[in-house]
Amino acid sequence: MTEIRNVAADASRLRLRVLAVGLVVFLAFCLIVARLVFLQVVRHEDLAAQAESNRTAVVPIVPNRGLILDRNGVVLATNYAAYTLEITPSRAAPLEETIDQLSKVVDIHQRDRRRFKRLLEESRNFESLPIRTRLTDEEVARFAAQQYRFPGVEIKARLFRNYPLGEIGSHAIGYIGRINQNEKQRIQDADDEANYRGTEYIGKLGVEQSFETALHGITGVEQMETSAGGRAVRKLASRPATPGKSVMISLDIKLQKMVEDLFGDRRGALVAIDPRNGEVLALVSKPTFDPNLFVEGIDVENWTALNESIDKPLLNRALRGLYPPGSTYKPFMALAALELNKRSPSMIVSDPGYYNFGGRTFRSHEGGLGALDMHRAIQFSSNTYFYSLAVEMGVDAIHDFMKPLTFGQTTGIDLNGEVRGTLPSTEWKRNTYKRPEMKRWFPGETVSLGIGQGYNNFTMLQLAVAQATLANGGTRYTPHLIKAVKDTVTGELSPVPQPPGQDLGYKPKNVEIVRNALIAVNKGGTGTRVFAGAPYSSAGKTGTAQAVSLGQNVKYNAKLLEEHQRDHSLYAAFAPAEAPEIAVAVIVENAGFGAAHAAPIARRVFDYWLLGDYPSEEDIAAVRKGQASAPLGKPRKAADIVLPTP
Repeated sequence: MTEIRNVAADASRLRLRVLAVGLVVFLAFCLIVARLVFLQVVRHEDLAAQAESNRTAVVPIVPNRGLILDRNGVVLATNYAAYTLEITPSRAAPLEETIDQLSKVVDIHQRDRRRFKRLLEESRNFESLPIRTRLTDEEVARFAAQQYRFPGVEIKARLFRNYPLGEIGSHAIGYIGRINQNEKQRIQDADDEANYRGTEYIGKLGVEQSFETALHGITGVEQMETSAGGRAVRKLASRPATPGKSVMISLDIKLQKMVEDLFGDRRGALVAIDPRNGEVLALVSKPTFDPNLFVEGIDVENWTALNESIDKPLLNRALRGLYPPGSTYKPFMALAALELNKRSPSMIVSDPGYYNFGGRTFRSHEGGLGALDMHRAIQFSSNTYFYSLAVEMGVDAIHDFMKPLTFGQTTGIDLNGEVRGTLPSTEWKRNTYKRPEMKRWFPGETVSLGIGQGYNNFTMLQLAVAQATLANGGTRYTPHLIKAVKDTVTGELSPVPQPPGQDLGYKPKNVEIVRNALIAVNKGGTGTRVFAGAPYSSAGKTGTAQAVSLGQNVKYNAKLLEEHQRDHSLYAAFAPAEAPEIAVAVIVENAGFGAAHAAPIARRVFDYWLLGDYPSEEDIAAVRKGQASAPLGKPRKAADIVLPTP
């Protein structure tokens, strides 16, 4: 009986085990079925799309960048094709070892390694990065024969930006460079990421940056069928890229070069504007730089030389250099007095050579200029006359009149990076200074404003816009560089419309009073020698502005100061005086008297624009040294001057 009971128990346990195993198998089968249902039904569309993408690849086609042309069609920025040797870090063998082996096949210099390392820090691991650019045909052939040894390394044909005229107009033209992380984020935030797929370079400065959208074009795409290994098998579909538009700017690059040559090694800026429409004819900042250095990523040596130079060659002085305008401000003070009925043109003011106010003596001409009306005060640049005028007007009245002329304001020019400068007022001082005792405006601070000193700090662009507004009788145009865009596909040239000028409402008789005084400056004042023999009439004002403040009783002596502390030389003018076609503002830093250094440059600009004359080599050399007034030697015809080519 015992044996029978044991057999029955064993059979029962066996049945339980079989049942348990069967239940586990059944549950496993149910899980498999449930998973299949989930994958086949619930996630069918998503997985189908992923499967499709596994065998197709969308490849961006980067558009050719548009050209930049000057007003006469001279090419300022173009493209050329060249081979590059590139490494994709995620696919390559150890990088240092790979680069060492590559250097035995093609020349790889230390600067190439440094540039690659910098790009590696700024990029993602799966991006293709250049280790060498502009390979020769021989180098391409050598690498192609041994490419099998270098996984993740390949040769690509790329378009490179080129600036044929080198340093000429570099601040205005700008340059392109590799897109950094901040720019990538900005592109994403602007919902333009799709159009920049595959794009590695972007405008960084000047026209290249400001007109990036037009110059870049529209990225195309190719849909390729790929093998499991990622190799392209065949093209499924494509949409070609649309090349960027060519941008024609208003600069006359030959005029630009002439002015840069006239500056020589001196620092400064010049802006020339057509007062009839606001077109910028020249936008000069000296010293310049070669934008070609930045195209492939500037090396450490060149960057250090540019960035640490005391002359600041990367600073666009025309848009960002801030200077007191000196006596070039006086004509606008006179116009303000007339428009605000603060002084009549015939009112006589005595100039004994100084002006006393609040227990302080402000210096003027040695020995004084005697009795002066407004005309003679402008013609002979009396400080005393304008000291007293500033006090009579007050800082806020000066501010309110000068603001519409764009002094201390952004002009709205179509280039990025413009600064405002400083046009002082009582409100400005309250908002600028933190200490309570510094927030108050003191009456003595108003005195120097009348001669363009004190807190006044403006750009040459602002001074040129104001001069152009005065020249045309009081209509302020927005300065602009863009003139037209050319469709690369159709060849159609389309002018770019500009906003209409704003009439500031000056009385013609008041403008005429100031204009006649400025004509007298060039006929019998400080500009007489410079404009001797000119077959056209001109109106202008020289200026000398302090670079550093001197004590009340300290007499200026350039020989006792460091070169960077000496007075600036300024000149603002327009011509022909009766029907102006060009207005100019120019500063030569730390050069001294305006008639000796700045005005001669403006005279050559007028001769070029109005007569088609280009200065002789002898004359250019003399102007660079501040040793020329009227042109020396026989001028050349501008049409005969050939621009340099690399």
